[in-house]
Amino acid sequence: MMTRDEALRWLAGIFEEDPAGIAPETLREDIPTWDSLGVLTLMAELDQKCGILLTEQELKSMARIDDILQVMNARGQLAA
Repeated sequence: MMTRDEALRWLAGIFEEDPAGIAPETLREDIPTWDSLGVLTLMAELDQKCGILLTEQELKSMARIDDILQVMNARGQLAA
């Protein structure tokens, strides 16, 4: 389980971004590495670190960093 800040830093690492530039409202289109390879990396990391297997619907609906955080929260992987 991670705090929201830890999750943001972790996601910044996955997408090879400066943590200062990653916030819940950051859009997918503003992250160059959130492409098809980035999605595969995200899926692998979520599975490995959090035991989260994303559904096709979850993948299609992810447009912001907050969408990832919401999935992590719903699956009990974000500390309150």
